[in-house]
Amino acid sequence: MKGWEFRKTHEPLVLVERETPKAKPGYVVLKVTGCGLCHTDVSTLEDPGWMSILGKVPCILGHEIAGEIIEVGEGVKNFKVGERVAVCPMVGNDGTGAGNGRDGGYATHTTAPEEMLIHIPDEVDTLQAAASTDAGMTSYHAVVGRGGVKKGTKVGLIGIGGLGSVGTRIAVEQGAQVYVASRKEAARADALKHGAFKAADSILDFKDDGLEVIIDFAGSGKTTADALEAVAPGGTVVVVGMTKLESTINTGSLILKEVNVIGSVGGSKKDIEAVLTLMKEGRLQIDVLKTTFDDVPENLELLHQGKVTGGRMIMCTSDKDYQ
Repeated sequence: MKGWEFRKTHEPLVLVERETPKAKPGYVVLKVTGCGLCHTDVSTLEDPGWMSILGKVPCILGHEIAGEIIEVGEGVKNFKVGERVAVCPMVGNDGTGAGNGRDGGYATHTTAPEEMLIHIPDEVDTLQAAASTDAGMTSYHAVVGRGGVKKGTKVGLIGIGGLGSVGTRIAVEQGAQVYVASRKEAARADALKHGAFKAADSILDFKDDGLEVIIDFAGSGKTTADALEAVAPGGTVVVVGMTKLESTINTGSLILKEVNVIGSVGGSKKDIEAVLTLMKEGRLQIDVLKTTFDDVPENLELLHQGKVTGGRMIMCTSDKDYQ
């Protein structure tokens, strides 16, 4: 097998070759068919603070994984060789997560414990399934799980990139009135095309619109501070993005408006299952930009430079999927 290994901050990923892993008890071995490229991995490469977050270094990154089971370990009961599965990227019972304590999906093969696997419906293709495991799961958990967004909620979303664009569609699907803030004109136009009510450069443009919930998918520090200023009294700010690991906020606004500021990290298998169901029913499709295994480092750099627009970048290991 081959994989792209992270060793140290500010150093490029290293291409490694190893024997294909064997299935431990309770685990399966996967042939990776799709893996999403995520800003979290960009942050890992650029921010030394992530060294203490990773469970193991060196480690093959990539946590948005879909694949085909090629081997099952002793004790695996609900999955078999040949089945297509998505992998929940959260930390499992063994204290590891994909690309975090356990080698991830920027590889031709990887492993996963049974409790983190989700069957992919026949109606959902591999690349959509890969996108469901983070872009889908994290957005759904933030919007519905943490934000409590439902029919009629006035919700603002900051950062209409890979997560924010999916969050917009999920919020619209819930029946919410959606306001989006993005510096990118194309992202604003796309959000309006998919049902957003209003779009602007800054969430502060909606300060007088009575937003009950604001989801900060950017997490750049200033965006969180702006969300606190823009949300209605008694409202909730959900912080998802981790572009920066610190933010300075106005505690006067926090106290006098009695605002709830809460975090949202990842999600759960149930969130992924909900997203896959929406996909199966034709109610959600994540825009996908295909790339190849060989181009992973180059495309992570493009993410870092903010040059990836128009969808979630997914690494394909199959020529068939890449076409």
